[in-house]
Amino acid sequence: MVFRILRPDSALVWNNEELRRRFPRYRGIIDDNEIARYIIAKSIECDFDPNDSIKNLENLLSEKSLEFKEVLKKSTEEQKKRSIVSKNFINLAEELANRYLENCIFCERQCKVNRIKDETGFCYLSKDSYVSSAFLHSGEEAPLTPSGTIFFQGCNFGCVFCQNYDISQSWKNKKKIEDVAQKVGVKQLAALADRLVEKGAININYVGGDPIPNIHTIVGSLQYQTSNITQLWNSNFFLTDKSLSLILDLMDFWLPDWKYGNNECGKRFSGIDNYFDVIARNHKRIHDEGSGEIIIRHLVMPNHIECCSKPILDFVVKELPKAVVNLMAQYRPQWKSSEYPEINRRPSMGEIREVKNYADDLGILYESVS
Repeated sequence: MVFRILRPDSALVWNNEELRRRFPRYRGIIDDNEIARYIIAKSIECDFDPNDSIKNLENLLSEKSLEFKEVLKKSTEEQKKRSIVSKNFINLAEELANRYLENCIFCERQCKVNRIKDETGFCYLSKDSYVSSAFLHSGEEAPLTPSGTIFFQGCNFGCVFCQNYDISQSWKNKKKIEDVAQKVGVKQLAALADRLVEKGAININYVGGDPIPNIHTIVGSLQYQTSNITQLWNSNFFLTDKSLSLILDLMDFWLPDWKYGNNECGKRFSGIDNYFDVIARNHKRIHDEGSGEIIIRHLVMPNHIECCSKPILDFVVKELPKAVVNLMAQYRPQWKSSEYPEINRRPSMGEIREVKNYADDLGILYESVS
């Protein structure tokens, strides 16, 4: 038996009826009344030729996604009776992920380098994945604690204020990645996840850096994981539509960042083109087509209430009504922030209160996770 040590608010938060209504499957997996999506995916037979074209494999993935959703509608008892098949939905998603790796389009930078042949793009990662740490995290949002966090080395963003710059950026061109992180294959990553479950994790939380450059390894590891545990995607969310399709049915819970309310700020502070357009598209997809169980993290930045915080909240209330929002006041100047005077301070209490008041006026649920 696993004994989970909870923060007091991690237990009390579930007294919030609205939160329970929005996160029913996640809570059900914790209570072992529901089955994690990745386990169901193992029962979806996918007979495919690995030499087939990418287009045909993508079409098969779309077809099998519909089948997966039909199984998802069945009762837990019916789902438990299903058998794992040797060639399944996860095999297909992993095959496609490795194909994309040959001309990498995991994120919307679309560097299109052949990472299989050890070419590297912006994230500076080849075909291998590296974990900087994996531990039971007690500092995540109350419903997510204790969280089995797996931090990946490397990131597809270049945020000038990054608080995890040691694993996302600062090592590039300076150190060998093997000197700062542990290389993991699909079986090793699965073993890490299972050990975190044994320690009392209520979810497996893929974070970084960012997990996006490691989609192939994460998806492949699901074939070897054994626990009925929530799979949680914690990311800057700058995925391509194709790469999101690989994990859309496999993730039970989503913890995406939403930093900027426009494209211009995304370009200035993270070096990203079309930031708002991509992030809005991806949030809409997981809300409408995925599990819909989402906590959006918005880091309130100084001098960015009108251009960023309010437009994001406007979009959430209009397009993402099932989402919960963590309004984060933890911004502090880090990394290269001193080169940008407008963000070279912490947000004021007045700025934080203005954002929260705006969320209150819109009727957004945030207090239970912020």
